Amino acid sequence: MNRLKQWWGGPDPALIDAGAGGELVVANIRLLVLNLLLLIPLYSAIRAPSGQEYVVGLVATLIAVLAAIGIRVVVRRGFYRPWLGFATTALDVSLVSVALVGYLLLNRPHMAVNSLVIFEVYFLAIGATSIRYDLRVCAFSGALAAGQYGLIAFYADSRWDLNGPAYAPFLDGQFDWPTQWGRILMLVAAAVLSMAIVGRVRRLRRLSARDRLTGLLNRGYFEHRLEAEISRAVRYKHQISLAMVDVDRFKRFNDSFGHAAGDIALREIAATILRSVRESDIVTRYGGEEFVLVFPETRPEDAVEKLEHLRLEIAQTLVRIPQHEATAGFTVSAGVASFPADGDGGDDLLDQADRRLFQAKEAGRNKVVGPPNLAVGTAREATVPEEHFAV
Repeated sequence: MNRLKQWWGGPDPALIDAGAGGELVVANIRLLVLNLLLLIPLYSAIRAPSGQEYVVGLVATLIAVLAAIGIRVVVRRGFYRPWLGFATTALDVSLVSVALVGYLLLNRPHMAVNSLVIFEVYFLAIGATSIRYDLRVCAFSGALAAGQYGLIAFYADSRWDLNGPAYAPFLDGQFDWPTQWGRILMLVAAAVLSMAIVGRVRRLRRLSARDRLTGLLNRGYFEHRLEAEISRAVRYKHQISLAMVDVDRFKRFNDSFGHAAGDIALREIAATILRSVRESDIVTRYGGEEFVLVFPETRPEDAVEKLEHLRLEIAQTLVRIPQHEATAGFTVSAGVASFPADGDGGDDLLDQADRRLFQAKEAGRNKVVGPPNLAVGTAREATVPEEHFAV
């Protein structure tokens, strides 16, 4: 059940920015394809101005082009929310359905249910969901397309005698339900294929963005995320707090118990950190026993308070070392920096946080050092054996 929940849940935080980039790619492709498709009804309408089907295609495509321009402008300005993928997918699918409904309104039901051009655009709309990195959007596109087209076919069959002599010689083809069910199943199959692609990409992306030992974000992807968070903070005039956390005297522990025990300890500390932060916070294994935490929309004094609670929680956590039948306790030191007060870029924040981490180490370890003159609560001392373990 947990695996299904993880598979079906929203995109991993490591994929949210990729989804935003995918939305921009879709917006560009949407506008390009619609401009190319606009040439077909435009050319046909010029050659046969009285052809109703060409007028329908021209009007529908013009509306779609205007909508595509608006979406592209919004996305290029940096606006992105997870629900945007659902909204634009619904628009893409519904525009195809609206074009088919136009034929019904013009009393051309066979064009609606036997279209060999407009119907195929459903597959473009469904395929585009695969670069949004959200399984739910893929499933939504298939369900919406199948549902809307099924309603169109059902209405056409119930409203008109589609195989009656009035439509002979059936220039737009005859109607039969096996063919219609085949079309609906093809839409569902396209959505399933998109979901399979996204599932595979999500797994590979997760592996490339995460530290294999702890499951936290790795340093390479973290740097990308940090710059994205700073860009958002500039756009919306928010503060960001960044903390660099280091496990005290970890090298001595490794020398005493070995690297396997060190790996166990790092995994437990990483899990403790994850339990202590919000889902929107960014936690990274920066290197060795060093972690970096980013708190979006957080004042430095609030970040220092969070780090104090985290410091105490880690100090109270005992890690079992099975190979040595021992338990180990750890303390951490942390330095906190804030954007924009401590710098304009990620390197500035990391450099300032690292300096304050060094101050915490110099002051005796097991401390949190933030920007000066912060109004924060009184720090409580965490007691951990100096030797970091008890048998």
